[in-house]
Amino acid sequence: MAVNQACGNCGKRLFAWMMAQGSSTYEQAVSDRKRALFANLHGKVLEIGSGTGPNLPYYPKDIDWIGIEPNLYMHSYLRQEAEKLGLNIDLRVGTAEWIDAEDNSIDAVVSTLVLCSVPKLEDTLQAILRVLKPGGRFLFIEHVASPRGTLLRKVQTTVRPIWQFLGDGCHPDRETWLALEKAGFASVNYEHFDAPFPIVSPHIIGVATK
Repeated sequence: MAVNQACGNCGKRLFAWMMAQGSSTYEQAVSDRKRALFANLHGKVLEIGSGTGPNLPYYPKDIDWIGIEPNLYMHSYLRQEAEKLGLNIDLRVGTAEWIDAEDNSIDAVVSTLVLCSVPKLEDTLQAILRVLKPGGRFLFIEHVASPRGTLLRKVQTTVRPIWQFLGDGCHPDRETWLALEKAGFASVNYEHFDAPFPIVSPHIIGVATK
């Protein structure tokens, strides 16, 4: 059991390092979309799976930012990024299924490349609904499964085991948009787009309103 835990910690440490070192190429590909998506945020904004802080530069400076990040190896990278930007942050340990926030207390929840890796997607979406104020918004950019029957979908399913280990639990073939549509939001608006990255090129971007 100790060996398994050590292996798990090595995977989390490696993933944190990979995210800190290798996110610039991805950010260049989606930066315009993130700027447009996050432009009108206000009040209390809670980001689940905040990682090493790649979204921090896009946020308006006057928001109250709360971050939920279960991978402790991410925290030092995120704090460094916040310090560089001069941002005050409230970084909390928790999971997307159990969000450390009161019911109906958050103006917006943000998720980017997180829903692919949560163990229980439906529970995560219910937790987001719980903490959002009535009329609050869930903003997301997520990589998702390729359409069924495509060669890429077969590749995604084949590589899933090793991808999950290297990607801290990431499922490359998760049909996240279907779960969003069934979660119970008052409205869900999203579009598909392709990012220039092998295996995880299919993406969705959108807003779901409580």
